[in-house]
Amino acid sequence: MSSDRLIYLPLGGAGEIGMNCYVYGYGPAGKERYILVDLGVTFPDMDTTPGVDLIFPDIAWIAERADRLEAIFITHAHEDHVGALAHLLPRLDAPVYARAFTAHIARLKLEEQGMDPALVKTVSPWPESVQAGPFTVGFVPISHSIPESSGLVIDSPAGRVVHTGDFKLDPNPVVGEAFDPELWDEVAKPGVRALVCDSTNVFSAHPGRSESSLGDSIETLIRDAEGMVVATTFASNVARLKTLASAGRRAGRSVVLLGRAMRRMVTAAVETGVLGDFPKVVSPEDAVSIPREHLMLLATGSQGERRAASAQLSRGKYLGLELKEGDLFLFSSKTIPGNEKSVIRIVNNFSEMGVDVVDDGSDLYHVSGHANRPDLQAMHQRMKPQMVIPMHGEHRHLREHVKLAEAGGIAGVIAPNGTMIDLSGNAPKAAEFVETGRLYLDGAVQVGALDGVVRDRIRMALNGHVLATVIIDEDGEMLGDPWCEIMGLPETGSSHAPLIDLLEADLGQVLGRADRKTLADDEKIEEAARRVLRKTTQDEIGKKPEVTLVVSRLT
Repeated sequence: MSSDRLIYLPLGGAGEIGMNCYVYGYGPAGKERYILVDLGVTFPDMDTTPGVDLIFPDIAWIAERADRLEAIFITHAHEDHVGALAHLLPRLDAPVYARAFTAHIARLKLEEQGMDPALVKTVSPWPESVQAGPFTVGFVPISHSIPESSGLVIDSPAGRVVHTGDFKLDPNPVVGEAFDPELWDEVAKPGVRALVCDSTNVFSAHPGRSESSLGDSIETLIRDAEGMVVATTFASNVARLKTLASAGRRAGRSVVLLGRAMRRMVTAAVETGVLGDFPKVVSPEDAVSIPREHLMLLATGSQGERRAASAQLSRGKYLGLELKEGDLFLFSSKTIPGNEKSVIRIVNNFSEMGVDVVDDGSDLYHVSGHANRPDLQAMHQRMKPQMVIPMHGEHRHLREHVKLAEAGGIAGVIAPNGTMIDLSGNAPKAAEFVETGRLYLDGAVQVGALDGVVRDRIRMALNGHVLATVIIDEDGEMLGDPWCEIMGLPETGSSHAPLIDLLEADLGQVLGRADRKTLADDEKIEEAARRVLRKTTQDEIGKKPEVTLVVSRLT
């Protein structure tokens, strides 16, 4: 009996939506050869990660085994699948494979970080395949909300694994390849050991709708609008951009692309041949001279991103263009959980301007890029796998997806980040548990979630900060009075006296009574100062601030 095993290990994307990163391995336990599928990001928020630019999966486990990593495969070009590539690739030193459109986006990301774009290899779709150690991997076209999305066929001596990536069953996706049942039947024919499957919409009971079903309702909405029309969606959803732009042109409007990400995605789609007939657009500069009732703007920022075009329009002008009373703003997108506050802020800004806002609540102007529950069932039935491993979803999605699989007679297992699953037997089983976490891109550097940087930033945001300075002379005595500076704290408290005066007085009293032994020890001075400064602030304003003490000694 062979001692080799086939394993699956999510480092990101399982138990959450975003930050996708999945390891597959084959070989003797502890000596497997590996491939990595996707290397994505998730996005920060001011409540939990203030000041952070991007969040990456902690890849320490696979980085420690980089000498056994054969290759990295990217399923599609969404940020939560490719966004961390340029930042983390130097630690992995492995070739990267993707289809043409995804490879184009990946190379741009490498170039931005000063890396060689040739590290990314372009692969043609199935049946072409890549040999990566014990694995043979092919990209199988599947419909999603971005061009050239692919599921992966991962063959090993232990059998075939199908990794769906993000997908929907769309027979007419407007841009990109339609779902091809015969192609996927061909993939399933030799037998599928494990289906590692998208779980995002497992709670949506109705079958998914096609992208092509939106055009007429969007055109009617635009045609009936009296003022300028602005629509926002994900910049990467090139099919939706085409649907919106085409509807705008049919309604007699000039179309303007607003936002760097949107222009970049459309350009990439044209340059790689996946978008050949995008309607003609006009520049923002030329749009200023066109009557507003003849304009349709396509703007970035569907998730409320503060610096994106939509948010800037909601605060005033953007590139000389501004919305006015009677204009229409369309969210042709779904708000990702966690982004509601940012989106509502924009909606209210527009409301104050008298702009009419239409969202996806009517189900007329947006369709999801992910398979709904009946579509997941159809994929299970088509693939007929021995086991289903849910991914790309919060824990509740994974759990519900396992129930769905088991109701169809297929074994399943809940495998959140860090859960290594042995796929070698007749049913999935947990082999071991790996410590996983997050990395933060904080400015130009990467910091660990446990490094304390963000934690300290949150504590300062919640409680404020006091900086105190004390001078000790050559005789070990305090020279003069200490002085304090405050940040993020009110100037006066319950006693109505200046807070700084109270802090300086109380600190001076404590250190003035301190013995020479205490004044000779910086740590003891710091401990005493922190205690009195936090108590005084607590008594005055009900907060215990962070305290920094500077001790200067004259010699």
